[in-house]
Amino acid sequence: MYHVLNRSAKRTRLFDSGEDYFAFERLLAEARERVPVRIISYSSMPNHWHLLLWPRKDGDLTKFVKWLATTHAARWNRYRGALGHGAVYQSRYKSIPVECGTHLLWVWRYIERNALRAKLVERAQDWRWCSLWHRMNPEVELPHFLDPGPITLPMDWCEWVNQPQTETELEAFRRCLATNGAYGSPGWNARWMQAKKRGRPASYEKRKNGV
Repeated sequence: MYHVLNRSAKRTRLFDSGEDYFAFERLLAEARERVPVRIISYSSMPNHWHLLLWPRKDGDLTKFVKWLATTHAARWNRYRGALGHGAVYQSRYKSIPVECGTHLLWVWRYIERNALRAKLVERAQDWRWCSLWHRMNPEVELPHFLDPGPITLPMDWCEWVNQPQTETELEAFRRCLATNGAYGSPGWNARWMQAKKRGRPASYEKRKNGV
């Protein structure tokens, strides 16, 4: 599982209207059709977005996110008549591997409470452009691009998402984002980093170490 994040260049707004957000949702569905990466959770914010992705095979994550960001940037520029006016995104996307279990639930919650943390809404489920809203409104016909995760969410998940995460937890996760580290238990992190240094596919190391 990977937490993927990308931000706009110079804090430019990526999404100015509901149609902008909705176009990105349609693009997520299109990207999923092209590269069958499972989209477990997401949140689109005014100048950035978060995804929780579950690739099916090595190499799919890069293909998926590269196509998504490149296509979104091209369409964003074309729609605004801004072709040749500079980059839309500030840099290459960040992707953080996440251990399944409590760490995965924490990241899932982090993504879905993003708008609440930014004080854009009073309840996390009220932010229209995130996976929590989708799950709370299953009767609404929308682009279908969300997949089940490897674990079942608690029955009181919505309540849990609305509870603040501690500054200690947030700081530890932000360090992972800043250093492109892994987010999991110490033993799992160590195995992941060893695999990364050796240049072996993560899937190989997972099979070898039983994680």
